[in-house]
Amino acid sequence: MVRRTKADALVTRNTLLDAAEHLFQAHGVSRTSLNDIATAAGTTRGAIYWHFKDKADLFNAMMERVTMPLEGALACTARTAETAANPLLSLRDSMMNALRQTATDEQTRRVFEVATHKVEYVSEMQAVRDRHLQVRNECMAMIEEALREAVRREDIQLPMPLPTAALGLHVILDGLIQNWLLDPLAFDLEKSGRHTVDAYLAGLGLTLPTTRTTRATRRPAPKAAKQPAHAD
Repeated sequence: MVRRTKADALVTRNTLLDAAEHLFQAHGVSRTSLNDIATAAGTTRGAIYWHFKDKADLFNAMMERVTMPLEGALACTARTAETAANPLLSLRDSMMNALRQTATDEQTRRVFEVATHKVEYVSEMQAVRDRHLQVRNECMAMIEEALREAVRREDIQLPMPLPTAALGLHVILDGLIQNWLLDPLAFDLEKSGRHTVDAYLAGLGLTLPTTRTTRATRRPAPKAAKQPAHAD
């Protein structure tokens, strides 16, 4: 009986978060009330307060459903940087996975759109701003850790301080997602992201392994034999 109660509670919680996602996207966070969310979820306002302290708590829970896997992948990259076969490649793969998930997963795209274009950091949403800053700082710290190990292995001098290099990489990722969300048809998020990130890493003096192409391994064609000159 207890297990069923916990399962029912989880279903209700997810139903509320699903309703919040769609209402926030359609009307914006400030114009969506907790009562609106409860009605859309087919439950009561009291059910919301059973699961969440306030709107900011609900918003952060909505964000965590899609960002936790991405944050976890980046955290794993940072933790294993010293033992990874190629920490730079692992970092780049984590960033590409974030772009791929944004471009292909409808829920991730919806939540990121709400977080970037549909929320105001007014007083009641201070906890959301605090969470945003925390995630940003943690992501930059993890990027910095992976870059530090890559720099150590390649034994190079970066053209800028390491924290600045990490900030630049984070800004590229964040900026690509925000611009793509404005007009998803404007460019291919994953392809453009890969080219931009690779160019940035190369500009830092770092080296990514390259895929050997068929042309590179193909033997040059033999030169044509010269034709004998005709006698006059």
